[in-house]
Amino acid sequence: MQTSQIPEIFKAQKIRIRQAEVQPIASRIASLARIKRWIEQNRRQIQDAIFKDFGKPPAEVDLSEIYPVLSEIKHAQKSIEQWTRSIRAAAPVALIGTKSRVIYEPKGVCLIISPWNFPFNLTVAPLVSALTAGNRVILKPSELTPNCSSLIEKMVSELFDPDEVAVIPGGKEVAEQLLKLPFDHIFFTGSPKVGKIVMQNAAQNLSSVTLELGGKSPAVVDVSANLEDTAEKLVWGKFLNCGQTCIAPDYVLVEETVEEALLEHMISYVDKFFDPEGEGIDASNSYSRIISSQHLQRLDLLLSEALDEQAFLECGGVVDYQQMYFAPTIVSKVGLDTRLMQEEIFGPILPVICYSKLSEVIEQINQRPKPLALYVFSESKTFVDRVIKETSSGSMAINDCIIQFMNPNLPFGGVNNSGFGKSHGFRGFQAFSNEKSIITQKTGMTSVKPLYPPYTGLTQKAIDLLLKYL
Repeated sequence: MQTSQIPEIFKAQKIRIRQAEVQPIASRIASLARIKRWIEQNRRQIQDAIFKDFGKPPAEVDLSEIYPVLSEIKHAQKSIEQWTRSIRAAAPVALIGTKSRVIYEPKGVCLIISPWNFPFNLTVAPLVSALTAGNRVILKPSELTPNCSSLIEKMVSELFDPDEVAVIPGGKEVAEQLLKLPFDHIFFTGSPKVGKIVMQNAAQNLSSVTLELGGKSPAVVDVSANLEDTAEKLVWGKFLNCGQTCIAPDYVLVEETVEEALLEHMISYVDKFFDPEGEGIDASNSYSRIISSQHLQRLDLLLSEALDEQAFLECGGVVDYQQMYFAPTIVSKVGLDTRLMQEEIFGPILPVICYSKLSEVIEQINQRPKPLALYVFSESKTFVDRVIKETSSGSMAINDCIIQFMNPNLPFGGVNNSGFGKSHGFRGFQAFSNEKSIITQKTGMTSVKPLYPPYTGLTQKAIDLLLKYL
């Protein structure tokens, strides 16, 4: 698809959605079924494309790219009849005799701008929500994953006409061109910095937005936690996708008396996961690579600066620019004023900070922008409840990490700096829908006629009764 065609495609989608009646449920289900069948038939091609882009292992593609999308489709197919039903709404006594309801209608023509870190999942899953709601969609996948983006373009061209769904490849200039158009909704996944630009552009056309951003998602480990189980889950959650995951644990706050034991278990699990034969992690078929040399240099610099400030390297730290390889890295004694603790890491470096009191944990979390995710490992209900009540985050997982993303019944999204608006399941359908309220009155009747002008003394008495009793 050529960028010169953007205005033409946008106009065609606008015309199509204006001319057509609300898309029948059967038609939406058929669209979802086509996507599902295409994914199942092209599973190997999806694995190969993402491996070519940044070395993601096929099993990890299945787990983190294909499974979530298929799960989203199946959930939508099963639930769409319920989601699209008219919902009755109660009316106050002052409107007695009326009938009130809410219906969901498609917002219209929607733009989905997706990131590179989960290039298939975070492009196609929002598309599923948009189509379930009955919209027309333009997709702008990441230019940093050209193989996966090309495959998505191929999928869409085989399954949809351009006036239904279109893919516009390209970089920053293409995104800027798209953002100038008056979309009915924009769904963006990426960094807070770019999210602000998206929001500024959307404001020019008063387009509604869903922003899925990021931030420094903390993991808190209490003295009561099962340390081996905690270490295993933290290592998996952090180094999945080579740490390039928006809800990966960004740093660990651990009670000081169990810090050493937790570190020992984590280092052990790094070897168990990625070097079970002792041949070196760089030879592992279970470990991904960094997306670009620019990102690799940034991570290398973050680590070097922290080590220069007396942080201690517990494991990892090995970088190979030729392979785009950055070893799973754990550091302790990290200064809170280092860039490693000030910026979202988005890579395979895990700082571990010890604490002595829960109040320190609460303060540490609350002095930063609200994170997309927060993880607590503890067997103490009191401890867990305090963290839940005294902090704010987009989502939480207790005694695990990452898995909240895998439940389509849970809303997914951030708060403030980590984004706003929710996705997945019904909330994804809701994000791409307009909730239209409808009230029906019988002809010639209304309970508010006594309040019409002229405002006589009798009218004022009726208003006084309304204010007092209704």
